[in-house]
Amino acid sequence: MKELVIKKCSHCGAIVKVMEDCKCEGCGIQCCGEEMKKLTPNSVDAAVEKHIPTYEIKDEKIIVKVNHVMEEDHFIEWITIAQPNGIEKTTYLKPGEEPTAHCKYVPGSVIYAYCNKHELWKKEVE
Repeated sequence: MKELVIKKCSHCGAIVKVMEDCKCEGCGIQCCGEEMKKLTPNSVDAAVEKHIPTYEIKDEKIIVKVNHVMEEDHFIEWITIAQPNGIEKTTYLKPGEEPTAHCKYVPGSVIYAYCNKHELWKKEVE
């Protein structure tokens, strides 16, 4: 399965999903005059139990939940379920909403959750 690559601007906070990254030496996607930082899932020091998505398989669906607060200044912005066949489903969230998502169950899928303060987290589906 192709890796989901997410980059973030260190200045303005803009986030991009990279479809195909540049392979040239010293070249990359830029924002605010600097190269954007590639986010590495589960690499920020934060409470793991409140960021790594959990899931259950029910009626041929993956049902995803993130045990996380959904406050105005701290919340899960989005959940993406990436399937090995290249299909991705992203659910965008707002403060006050339940941090959940679902889609068809495909073994080998990977779930990503993005926290506005603690960045990118992932869980592989068995």
